[in-house]
Amino acid sequence: MPESHAPTLAVIGGGQLARMMAQPAIALGLPLRLLAEAEGVSAAQVVVDQLVGDYRDLPTLRRVTDGCPVVTFDHEHVPTEHLHALEADGVAVRPGPDALVHAQDKAVMRRRLAELDVPCPRNAVVADVDEVVAFGFPCVLKTTRGGYDGKGVWVVREAADCAEPFSAAEAAGVQVLAEELVDFRRELSALVARSPSGQAAAYPVVASTQLDGICHEVVAPAPDLSEELAGHAQEIALRLAGELGVTGILAVELFETTDGRILVNELAMRPHNTGHWTQDGAVTSQFENHLRAVMDL
Repeated sequence: MPESHAPTLAVIGGGQLARMMAQPAIALGLPLRLLAEAEGVSAAQVVVDQLVGDYRDLPTLRRVTDGCPVVTFDHEHVPTEHLHALEADGVAVRPGPDALVHAQDKAVMRRRLAELDVPCPRNAVVADVDEVVAFGFPCVLKTTRGGYDGKGVWVVREAADCAEPFSAAEAAGVQVLAEELVDFRRELSALVARSPSGQAAAYPVVASTQLDGICHEVVAPAPDLSEELAGHAQEIALRLAGELGVTGILAVELFETTDGRILVNELAMRPHNTGHWTQDGAVTSQFENHLRAVMDL
């Protein structure tokens, strides 16, 4: 077989999202090189060019990106300072660290969204239980970094409920974010793809349901969602992709409130569970569009 002359894309993380990038990469003639957490993880079963190592180790990141013009991600946990170092090495990090930090750190994300006047739940960084009491019960406490799929999130209704969140945050060396407990009708997700030049595409807004903090079911497009509210959600996602400088897929998870508003809950800068329907329900899946965006095709 003749050797491919296409540039190799480095992918950090060996989970399901990296695995589902592999099929459209083959169709595009795009070689992938994987940094897997362990032998035999999901993506390592289908990507031949792979290295097993720790994404928190800069020399390992440099080895996997050696000769790769671009690096992208299966998750958002690579330390920001390492991503800046890869950029200094001449690797195109997509999404870049200045964008990705908004998906890594919830406090940073909330501050930036407030600056952009994007609708969000009322929130504040809290240092102790007294500040949670002042914020008001019931509320949601979140560790600012490291939480996902329901981990690092607690609904608290009285001071006694706050011990576990603060203990977890202290052990992880992170802050605690308090947010209002939103009276929402349902959760929505607005998914967009954006290239380095700013070309962008928006998928239909979907409704999602969670089971034990994990995305369980998605309905696309979201039923009984007005064109006005759907357009508003897409506009928020496209604006955030541009303002934050996202390259690749951006998922904006939203609350649709009982009084007809939408509030931004979380951001993800990678292919997302709420976009899995695009593999069979769209002309171009989120995985192919992520590859197209990060490689500037």
